Amino acid sequence: MAFSFLDDPLDRAEHLRTDSAALARLWPEARVLVLDGAGNAWVDAEGLPPRLTGTAVGARPDTAVFLGLHAAQAWFALPAADAPAALAVGGVVDLRTAAATWPARESTAFAQARAVLYWRMRHRFCGACGGTLAWARAGWLGRCPQCGLEHYPRTDPAVIVAVTDGTRLLLGRQAAWPARRYSTLAGFVEPGETLEQTVVREVYEESAVRIRSCRYLASQPWPFPSSLMLGFIADAEPDTPKVNDELEDARWFDADEIGAALRGARPDDGLLLSPKLSISRWLIEQWHALHASA
Repeated sequence: MAFSFLDDPLDRAEHLRTDSAALARLWPEARVLVLDGAGNAWVDAEGLPPRLTGTAVGARPDTAVFLGLHAAQAWFALPAADAPAALAVGGVVDLRTAAATWPARESTAFAQARAVLYWRMRHRFCGACGGTLAWARAGWLGRCPQCGLEHYPRTDPAVIVAVTDGTRLLLGRQAAWPARRYSTLAGFVEPGETLEQTVVREVYEESAVRIRSCRYLASQPWPFPSSLMLGFIADAEPDTPKVNDELEDARWFDADEIGAALRGARPDDGLLLSPKLSISRWLIEQWHALHASA
């Protein structure tokens, strides 16, 4: 796949999450990614992830989350508040920048770390009784000591769809985006709903375009903050798009317009597409590959 957060993933080694002795042995030589409260990662002077080890950090904090293994080396995520400030020598970088500049293994691990630390930061208390959660399973389980309820990291499934009427591609834009930026339509799955039903509902809600059929293509973890994007291509009626308050605009684009945007042929006044790190851009590329010579 040509989008981010998939390549060279760690072996999550879930069996080690309950093996405190093994994690203690792995900690001194472990790779540690440090993230601040905004989800940005510490970097070295070159803007790359510093090769921090558990030994450099010191004793393993209770807040360190075990991410997995690469070969025999463990990887952990650590909130910046629990890391020695003296180790912060190069500033921070956001995940989108890391996706474009870091090696695949590091950026994929960063995405994993950002998602789980975001969940922990915003789920410190039990939703049933309000008790303060105690962390277990190397950071992947929050257990309420008052009522015993267990809390696991949350992932929100969302569909993202390349909608075509056979010759054109439907794209929409949000008002907050840069001028001329358009993307594929997307939306969250609701309780009791299939993915296919979500495709039909979300596309119609956002554009008033009716879907005839759809099929799944690929998925991407999207830790902004905690989504899983499920990519579809859908065949639709050639309806005139009509937007509501979710989108500023939605319109059909032909293969020539999409091709020019993919090539960057009109950077000053042409269509701008989703960045290359996203599954949205990949879906657009897949559609164009099928329709460029049609």
